[in-house]
Amino acid sequence: MPNTLIKSGKKIAKGIIYPLYEKRIERLLKGKPIPNHIGVILDGNRRWSRENPDPSGDTSSSRGHRAGANKIVELLEWSEKAGVKVVTLWLLSNQNLSRDKNELEPLLEIIESTISGLAKAGKWEIRPVGSINLLPEKLQNTLNQTAASTSGIGKLLVNVAVGYGGRDEIADAFRGYLNDPQNQNQTGVQLARNFDASQIEKYLYTAGLPDPDLLIRTSGEQRLGGFLLWQSANSEVYFCEAFWPDFRHLDFLRAMRSFAQRQRRYGL
Repeated sequence: MPNTLIKSGKKIAKGIIYPLYEKRIERLLKGKPIPNHIGVILDGNRRWSRENPDPSGDTSSSRGHRAGANKIVELLEWSEKAGVKVVTLWLLSNQNLSRDKNELEPLLEIIESTISGLAKAGKWEIRPVGSINLLPEKLQNTLNQTAASTSGIGKLLVNVAVGYGGRDEIADAFRGYLNDPQNQNQTGVQLARNFDASQIEKYLYTAGLPDPDLLIRTSGEQRLGGFLLWQSANSEVYFCEAFWPDFRHLDFLRAMRSFAQRQRRYGL
């Protein structure tokens, strides 16, 4: 049988089986725990492009990042439908800011365009988190304008982590604690005596929000890379083999099912 017929047959089979499988998982999830806050590491865009060249042979990282950006709206719609309240998307680490200029500049443009598109949709509240001051001024302005224009919109809050690093967030939180006007009249000894974990939480980028119940990383990598380092102490983690541009509703439902099946243990 020619390869084209085999591929066509597989595609038809998937078109029939996958929707049925999705419906089955959705039925199983009814009445089960749903995470209030999901954090997602959108990984594998560059590898997806290399392994899936377009007809012209383009395997550029920019093509992969554009494909990944196009997947974000679907994820937010799936999350909203499932009843999730907060989604945090890691779009760019602060370490990525040292990438080659020829790769970084197109990526920053894609991120800016993506965030502008989310704002124009008018469906979700968008909040930037990360070392925003390290970003180009134009992107900073877009992030700040988006936060202002979408404040209080919709039932789903979307944190966009751009120029984000978990260790830097904790360092920034500690600086916030030391620089808080309420603490200016205290000596170093007094600050140390009064210091505990709750003091850090007040100054995190996600202050006032629930910690993530579930963290998802795509592309098969089984590490968090410092994503929500402080907040993820009690998070459940789900690693998905698919590259981010290939992440399907079925993959999302499997992550929800995995979360629902776990008996959460806080601490050890």
